[in-house]
Amino acid sequence: MRALLICMFFVGSVFASEYYAKLEPVNSYKIKSSVLGKVIYTNDEVEGTKANDSLIVQIDSNVDKIDLEQSRNKLSYINEMINIEQKNYDRLKRVSSKPAFEKDSQKLKVVNLKSSKADIIIKIENLKDTISKKRLIEKSNYISNIAVKKGDYVNPGTLLYEAQDLSKGKLEFFVPISSIETIKNKKIFLDGKESNIKINKIYSVADSSHISSYKVEIIVDKVKTFSRLVKIEFK
Repeated sequence: MRALLICMFFVGSVFASEYYAKLEPVNSYKIKSSVLGKVIYTNDEVEGTKANDSLIVQIDSNVDKIDLEQSRNKLSYINEMINIEQKNYDRLKRVSSKPAFEKDSQKLKVVNLKSSKADIIIKIENLKDTISKKRLIEKSNYISNIAVKKGDYVNPGTLLYEAQDLSKGKLEFFVPISSIETIKNKKIFLDGKESNIKINKIYSVADSSHISSYKVEIIVDKVKTFSRLVKIEFK
């Protein structure tokens, strides 16, 4: 009987260090719009493939570009006005016979123009930022889903596309809190084969749906096939 109990304990211990997880990309992204506007282009050909400095979604920025051009012109005019009014003020303040209120009035013109310049500079930078956010380019991530079509109107927060980083893989699984210490220094076997992989992260707060377990994360290099079930053993 004692031998049977020892055997059952050993079997239970073996199974306790065996887990399964789906091999997923190391990072997944949901790219949402931060601006509003009309979608004028979607790169449907890249959907389901890896991007290569590819334009994925273009939102209409024609009016923004016109506004940017005119704002830059306005900034140039303001700079000219500041130069003229500043010279007038410099001349005026050297004339002792001129009353103080006249000098102050001229100084106020310069101050107001400089304030207007600051406002237009902020507007220009905001327009540049808006235009850049309407042209979404991916360098090398895998594009799994383009959620909008040409002609769609989007608002801030609208999902535009989803992308994954396939440079590495990630395995996430749950280990009973009581077993965490026992797996930390053991070798990791994937699908029965010993690996040099180490635990990347152990979340030290129990998951809301796995109240007696901690989530464990393992990073896998050089993945050939994603979304497959992997057996993880600690020996």
